[in-house]
Amino acid sequence: MGNRLALVTDGASLVIDYDMPLLLDACQAAGIKAEICSWRDPDIAWDDFDAVLLRSPWSYVENLPQFLEWCEYVTDVTTLLNPLPVVRWNLDKHYLADLAARGVPVVPSGFVAPGTDPAAALRAFLAEHQETAELVVKPAVGAYSRDVQRFARSAQDAAAAHLGKLLDQGQHVILQPYLGAIDDHGETDLIYFDGVYSHAIRKRALLRPDGPADEPTQDARTARSAAEDERAVAAAALDAAAEHLELPEPLLYGRVDLIRDADGKPLVLELELCEPSLSMPFAEASAGRFARAIAARLEEITRKRKSR
Repeated sequence: MGNRLALVTDGASLVIDYDMPLLLDACQAAGIKAEICSWRDPDIAWDDFDAVLLRSPWSYVENLPQFLEWCEYVTDVTTLLNPLPVVRWNLDKHYLADLAARGVPVVPSGFVAPGTDPAAALRAFLAEHQETAELVVKPAVGAYSRDVQRFARSAQDAAAAHLGKLLDQGQHVILQPYLGAIDDHGETDLIYFDGVYSHAIRKRALLRPDGPADEPTQDARTARSAAEDERAVAAAALDAAAEHLELPEPLLYGRVDLIRDADGKPLVLELELCEPSLSMPFAEASAGRFARAIAARLEEITRKRKSR
């Protein structure tokens, strides 16, 4: 079969996957037979691939049960990267509570389940965070800043209405303080391949004070060198995830998104281990580094299969 790799996306997402052309070229240069595939294509024989790499299957947000069912099937017939336990855990932002329990500094997060009174949940959160002038309401399962909104503390009725709308849709929701340092410093996204730091970007603040979030388009990003304290927190987050999931080897890829609190300390905003944008256009040779990590993982997969 050879080193045949599926780079997984879907029809709607491929047009905004700016990593894909670079990664496809890098895989070919590394001797990997990479093919762009939609997870929603019923005619693909997934067992023909040595591995299936999740890249931009972002339509999963509206089709989560079907996507997880597809991931289970792929896991049965070949190797899913990153693996299924990582996907299940990381697609729901309740993972932030697991990281916090292991001592990782994360943005303070309150979780609200469907069936909860939204106004009461909001009052309880704000009572716990007296210093919070603004808050963020966002779904626990989501991508591309969809349905994420920022509200002033004084706009509790509007915040409760948005929270209630998401809860009525059956969604679990996260409440977080809006950390104003992001307006000046931005967000730092650190990218890792096979457990090794590759590069970082700065993402500007996307949450408007008076409406839906801006989409995280390319013009919202610039190259950035991650500071030592940011790299330390990102490494701690990845280590905590590996320990929590009892992973036998480093994750093939991952992204850690950090913002600073009022004291300047970096906190984990999100840990993206399933289908993150890796901002390869902003880091020369990053696609090549990822392709080499993929090639090494494919060789390992082949060795294990031959030894069975």
